[in-house]
Amino acid sequence: MIKQYLNYKDVENMVLDMGREILLSTWRPDYIVGIGRGGLLPATLLSHLMNVPMNSLDVSFRDGTEQTSNAWMSEDAFEGKNILIVDDINDTGKTLQRIQDDWQGSCLPHDEKWDNIWGNNVRIMTLVNNEASDFDEVDYAALEINKAEDDVWLVFPWEDWWSKL
Repeated sequence: MIKQYLNYKDVENMVLDMGREILLSTWRPDYIVGIGRGGLLPATLLSHLMNVPMNSLDVSFRDGTEQTSNAWMSEDAFEGKNILIVDDINDTGKTLQRIQDDWQGSCLPHDEKWDNIWGNNVRIMTLVNNEASDFDEVDYAALEINKAEDDVWLVFPWEDWWSKL
């Protein structure tokens, strides 16, 4: 396995590039949702860049963390609010799929309106998108990788900061 280290400047540039892409489009989020842990820093940076409020949502399969459901966010999505979900990486797709399933399951799950929510008023941004992921609905990604072809492990600066002291 090859480890690729990203630094804070890399992350800032990735967020700036994707922020520009969003700002140049006609779509604007009413608020940003940062996925804890890895999506919180990029979501905060983007929130300040775009002057848009940010909320957090805890979903993690990596450390066996308890899952949090935010039914009010699913209601906002269903009612047409523009929401940008931000995470550091779409690795296996489990986290983002869990959010989709949870949001739809908590607010009129069988309504056909859900067919038009994802990718329209609810969009997803990750710093890194693994093309081999089971989740293929990422709208914005600064870096595309394919872990099925390249055995790479990305190390984000918040994951090993103490080793550089």
